[in-house]
Amino acid sequence: MRDIVFTRHSGWIPNVIREDGELKLMLGAGADANHEPRTFTFSISEAHLAVIREDLARHLLLWSATLPLCDAAGTRGQLDENAAVALLDPILLAAPADVDALFRRIPWDRSRLIAHGADIGLLERGQVCAAMRTATEASDGKRAQEYQAERRRAERGAVLGPLDAAILRYTGQYLHGATVPRRKPDAVDPALLPEVMRVIATAERACAGMRIGRDPRRGIRATDRRDWDRMEKTVRAAVRRAHPELVEDAVRTVSFLMCSEAADRSRNTPMEDDEEAAGHRADFGGSARKTALSFTDDKGVEKKWILDGPRTAAAEFWGFVGERSAADNEVFTIEDEEMGEGIQLHFYADSVARITTLRKSEGRSDPEYRVEYSLVDGMGGYRSLVNAFVRGGCAALDQHGPWMSDVAEFERARRRRDAR
Repeated sequence: MRDIVFTRHSGWIPNVIREDGELKLMLGAGADANHEPRTFTFSISEAHLAVIREDLARHLLLWSATLPLCDAAGTRGQLDENAAVALLDPILLAAPADVDALFRRIPWDRSRLIAHGADIGLLERGQVCAAMRTATEASDGKRAQEYQAERRRAERGAVLGPLDAAILRYTGQYLHGATVPRRKPDAVDPALLPEVMRVIATAERACAGMRIGRDPRRGIRATDRRDWDRMEKTVRAAVRRAHPELVEDAVRTVSFLMCSEAADRSRNTPMEDDEEAAGHRADFGGSARKTALSFTDDKGVEKKWILDGPRTAAAEFWGFVGERSAADNEVFTIEDEEMGEGIQLHFYADSVARITTLRKSEGRSDPEYRVEYSLVDGMGGYRSLVNAFVRGGCAALDQHGPWMSDVAEFERARRRRDAR
């Protein structure tokens, strides 16, 4: 039989219960192997209950000191109840100086106290009892998160000025640098917002006209890493030049914002519009235009394209790649069966083969092919090759060489490139 004897309004602060006639402190902490919250209990006395009822600060200090014991129990271990009970008198009944001395010797959860209003400066000087004079029953998790973020920056030697901090708050990355940045002007002190916007304007001017294209090799919504790196480098250089007083964290978050927004625009653009924006839209004019093509992957899946369809050949092909490409599916082919020619893209090796039929199969004789290989410079190179083939077949690929028919020569060229 379990009855609640004392509880506070904040649900996570430990409760006092009576279980089978015995007083116990009950707290939730950590999670089990199924990610369900774990609950721990240990015995207390009536004297301890009296302090817990009347003294919020001591109650919170006891919680802070007990949490590391719960963490040590892990997902399925038992709470060290002897260690927990040993904390009761020194925290709840001892003089403030003795409590301070205890907290200099034991592990404790600093963030929990900060979330409940503890004075950070006093905590860091080891005056935990004095720090808890400002404690509140209500919890402010953001205050603790900001403290942890500041500690992480301090550990790596990053010191933010007011403008640096304002820029990080504007992008939503003050607490977590890995958070996808967004524009949050309301999070910035109005007095600093004009300065923040001047920095943002510098970044916008630097990358005006630049774009981050799609990279279907990595998925239907993936974007080109090279384009990202190029934009990032451009923005960082411009911001550093115009605002040399900014620390690295602030410069990084501005470039991250610009690149993220450009990548989002690309992901939300239909594939054919992305091709056009990249300057690779196929021109189907002229006698060499392709009217029907076959796309295949390394798993034997095939897709047909005809000129009268709703999408361009390039858009249809890259859509096919985006849907099918995977770590074990990195070879894609475009074939014009009528003309007896095609190209095979090797994403795993940044290379391509163009294949031309010299003699078709006749009777029992096998067909004869000419196979030539070339290296490819990233997604932009692949786009150019695909669109050139769509416009004019294998003959249109001459300018995208050099082409090598000797496999050994090609492998040597590939190793030299990879070594660089």
